[in-house]
Amino acid sequence: MNFKLILITALFLGNMALYDFNIYSNTNDWYIVDDVVMGGRSNGNFDINSEGHGLFSGTVSLENNGGFSSVRHQFKPKDVSDFSKIKLRIKGDGSTYQFRVKTDRRDYASYIYEFKTVDDWMTVEIPFSEMYPSFRGRRLNQPNFSGEYIAEVAFLIGNKKAQDFKLLIDKIELE
Repeated sequence: MNFKLILITALFLGNMALYDFNIYSNTNDWYIVDDVVMGGRSNGNFDINSEGHGLFSGTVSLENNGGFSSVRHQFKPKDVSDFSKIKLRIKGDGSTYQFRVKTDRRDYASYIYEFKTVDDWMTVEIPFSEMYPSFRGRRLNQPNFSGEYIAEVAFLIGNKKAQDFKLLIDKIELE
């Protein structure tokens, strides 16, 4: 299928890719934030695997009050008001992860949706209206995600237990 046909198909279906991984994807625009920022010992990594999928993997440690690892991607704010949900195509390890968005890179709050993975490819549909605001693990008393702008996407694992983890990411798109 050629690029023009893919683009026309995506426009017709009303989807917009935020990120579509392939073997040529560059991981330089993704970065890890682990609990080491507060003294923890978790260790996350992000690479492109041989099949061209984003691979977020590593170890969550509870040492020194740690317990999380995340991978983030920031970009110029995108108007997402024509969409109502985010779709993830992922393959997990049976663990629960969080998908997070920020409306501005400088915001302290993230809007979060938690999902449990399986050891097979799956599609997770995330309605904007179900993404709740949180800061440093505490739910905030303010409205859920308005669905106007997105300037950062992130995946986070922090299940209050020490564990190895592995999450394959194929696509992040708006619908």
